[in-house]
Amino acid sequence: MTANVLAAKTRVFDQWAPNYDWLFTTVFYQAVHQRLLSYVNLPQDSPAAVLDIGCGTGKLLNRLASQFPQLQGTGLDLSPEMLRQARQRNRHRPRLIFVQGASEAMPFADNQFRAAFSTISFLHYPDPQQVFLEIGRVLKPGGQFHLVDYTTFLELGTQHNIAGLGGPMYFYSPQQRKTLAANAGLICNAHHSLLGPVLLSIFQKPNLSN
Repeated sequence: MTANVLAAKTRVFDQWAPNYDWLFTTVFYQAVHQRLLSYVNLPQDSPAAVLDIGCGTGKLLNRLASQFPQLQGTGLDLSPEMLRQARQRNRHRPRLIFVQGASEAMPFADNQFRAAFSTISFLHYPDPQQVFLEIGRVLKPGGQFHLVDYTTFLELGTQHNIAGLGGPMYFYSPQQRKTLAANAGLICNAHHSLLGPVLLSIFQKPNLSN
């Protein structure tokens, strides 16, 4: 079931990729990214490896690389066409690379990244707990995961199946996000409202000494 949903979503995003930044207004993403960046704490003067999960056309990584000159970024996406767009628009070679793969089985080493991001992509994942487990695995101790997505304040969350999106979308309450994170060994630091129903949740992998 999960494989079928991911395959359907990959086909949809492959079709959208050439015009994605026109279909989904850049003004919206720019506003979300600007608000997100105000909560990101990365070193300015030393390398920091970061991961963008469901990176799409690479906009967030390019903005992060502009703000943090030593950042080394990796974008992960299922869609080959989205990745092709991201590579064409990569303004920070060789500091940014883009890799095809599933968020449920990331092709990365344990403890590889200082920070991870998911911006309006988590709602597509049919197995959110497995994605959190993978995030917990690839983060360094002390590393942070920034989850930005639409939320709901209903205790049980909501699910919508919208035509043309390749399958259902899932919206999680702040408490559901916290529970998913706790099951993956991550601590919830804070929730911040970014834009309307778009909520930023910041999670941290405990240091080994904690």
